[in-house]
Amino acid sequence: MVIKRATKIHMEGIDNLLSQVLMVHLNGRPDLFRANARKYTDPELEKILADPKRPIFVAVDEQEHVMGYAFCVYQQHVDDNILTDIRTLYIDDICVDENCRKSHVGSRLYEYVVAFARAEGFYNVTLNVWSCNPTAMKFYEACGLVPYKVGMEKIL
Repeated sequence: MVIKRATKIHMEGIDNLLSQVLMVHLNGRPDLFRANARKYTDPELEKILADPKRPIFVAVDEQEHVMGYAFCVYQQHVDDNILTDIRTLYIDDICVDENCRKSHVGSRLYEYVVAFARAEGFYNVTLNVWSCNPTAMKFYEACGLVPYKVGMEKIL
């Protein structure tokens, strides 16, 4: 397994994993997520792939089959009234192919993202996780992440 920056050749594999993530969220919150939808269209995904401040990292095998990905976004609140202007690397989405789980692809991807963030001088790495995905929450806790804010709702 090799982890590297994604390119257009990885789009089909990324699309497959985006569908897997959608199913987890759709099963957990069908009131919020649309069936047969995609988080990013191919033109949107191509734009992200070309954006240096939105790196996508992929774990691939010898045939360039995408085993997992991590979508990242540079964030910084410059001149904000209350927030400091630290640089954050936000993990927008992370997924491991359901056929590759339990083989440390996720932990290796996460470690790669953290090493990238350190090398690039980021202050922290953050992400959001849906409460309907307890498996992901346990994974992130095992990686050493801790909650720093909590979103709450009341369905009316």
